[in-house]
Amino acid sequence: MKYCKILSALAFLFIIATANAQQKRPNIILILSDDMGYSDIGCYGSEIETPNLDALANDGIRFTQFYNQARCCPSRASLMTGLYPHQTGIGWMDAVNHNLPGYQAQLNKNCVTIAQVLKSAGYSTYMAGKWHLQYEKDTRQDSPNYDWPIQRGFDKFYGILKGAGSYYDPGTLCRNNTLISPFNDPEYKPNNYYFTNAITDNAIKFIEDDKGKQPFFMYMAYTAAHWPMQAPEEAINKYKGRYDKGWDVIRRQRLDKMKRLGLIDSSVILPPLDTHTWEDEPDKAAMARRMETYAAMIDIMDQGIGRMVSELKKKGIFENTVILFMEDNGGNAEGLGYGGGPEGKTQPIAGKTEGLKALGKNETQSEGIPPITRDGKLVMAGKKVMAGPADTYLAYLKPWGQVSNTPFREYKHYVHEGGIATPLIAHWPAGIKSKGEFRNQIGNFIDIMPTIVDLAGARYPTEFNGNKITPVAGVSLVPAFYNKPINRKAIFWEHEMNRAVRMGDWKLVSTGQVMDGGYGLWKYYQKGPWELYNIKTDRAETRNLAGEYPDRVKEMAAMWEEWTKTVPVYPTPWQELKKPLRTEYIDPIQK
Repeated sequence: MKYCKILSALAFLFIIATANAQQKRPNIILILSDDMGYSDIGCYGSEIETPNLDALANDGIRFTQFYNQARCCPSRASLMTGLYPHQTGIGWMDAVNHNLPGYQAQLNKNCVTIAQVLKSAGYSTYMAGKWHLQYEKDTRQDSPNYDWPIQRGFDKFYGILKGAGSYYDPGTLCRNNTLISPFNDPEYKPNNYYFTNAITDNAIKFIEDDKGKQPFFMYMAYTAAHWPMQAPEEAINKYKGRYDKGWDVIRRQRLDKMKRLGLIDSSVILPPLDTHTWEDEPDKAAMARRMETYAAMIDIMDQGIGRMVSELKKKGIFENTVILFMEDNGGNAEGLGYGGGPEGKTQPIAGKTEGLKALGKNETQSEGIPPITRDGKLVMAGKKVMAGPADTYLAYLKPWGQVSNTPFREYKHYVHEGGIATPLIAHWPAGIKSKGEFRNQIGNFIDIMPTIVDLAGARYPTEFNGNKITPVAGVSLVPAFYNKPINRKAIFWEHEMNRAVRMGDWKLVSTGQVMDGGYGLWKYYQKGPWELYNIKTDRAETRNLAGEYPDRVKEMAAMWEEWTKTVPVYPTPWQELKKPLRTEYIDPIQK
């Protein structure tokens, strides 16, 4: 048996070596979507029409157990560097620099980005979309820009520096190192500006202008479908009426489709609905409209991906281009744009409206949440507001977030499956001959850097610009492309003391809490109790086995604590409050 395994390994290495010898280094396109759940694209169970992503999945492979880091900044930090977020300095978010090793709100000097590594290996490097990896205060034209995309290895950049913004007038819009307005950009003048299309159009222009003398790396970081729920009316009309049956029904239909596709075992059951029923929803028309808009936003992104594929085929480089698609966290339960009071009264998104002035076309938008449109309309929030136009700013709210995360528990920010499970589609005709197959190997965003380094034949540095570089935390997924095992012991998570360890089929997870203070300025945290799940038999995390396997809980909890010493999770910006958990935490399975 041992002799057979050696022969198998040698045969695999021979296949890889032969493939590398027979073809040029591949172009690589890394596509990231924003605030979408595991079941939000067609080939992972959705009713939303994503034919272009579905085609890539059907002609490539789909990973069923791939993970992000639960939230925008930490996920992007891991994706770009191959490290755990704390190792990059972005263990929390970008809003507050706590001057602690793991919590600096920006990439530190001991990490390198994929763009920096591939540029050193002779690749052209391009980015279009959302960056969100520098200190939030450093997003003005006169700010320090050492962590902006160009300084982090990209030859060309078009996109936003902050984490969100209007799709019609995005804040911190930037071309290379210059902040711009959608209306004064000399290089891009569409008839009707919409940020998702702008990301696609500029990415395609980068490829059109590429001379092909060397391979390229393209990072397309869409903001779809992060709030605000905004899309052109004609795109929303395509989904009119599709969500009138409500979230209860759509959630069940998605699970049924996932089971038919083979993504989820037939034994999986839905956790209890974590909200009121559709029957009890008083604002059905407005709530359906939010989901119609959300679907339209994803649809527009998918159409853009299709246009990029067409450009690759037009240039004759589609066959040897690796395309990877994934999402930065799960669907979210955030109440942004709910409105005033418990009933969600309609009101301006701005706390104060006195003195608000519309920006001129040459003024750059600095606000992620603009209080007034350029044509002078107040931007509105409220439960009854109809999503879509530029003068609205709404999230799609918790009930639809649970639909996005079907069949999992929790949401963006948490490290239960609903917060961290993401699709991963890998497509590469010249290298991946499998079509439509699933890959059950467990992976994480920390694996993308070593995978791309492997594909590009690049070298990950030990030093860069005179700084010692932290070794990658992840492993290459290339063996999984050919359905070979990925060898590692465990993967770890921490975000605001939401904690988890995944080791083989077992997952230890806990819901924590931060408290007392403004956003990012909390004084204390509490660790919730550990929960234990066998993910192989209970992917939806509905049967907590911690009481049945105390020794396993103890072992995995000790592994998590040991991991925190090297990452570094500690010291945290917040002090542990060691007293019984407050009653706000209720296990939704035990309700």
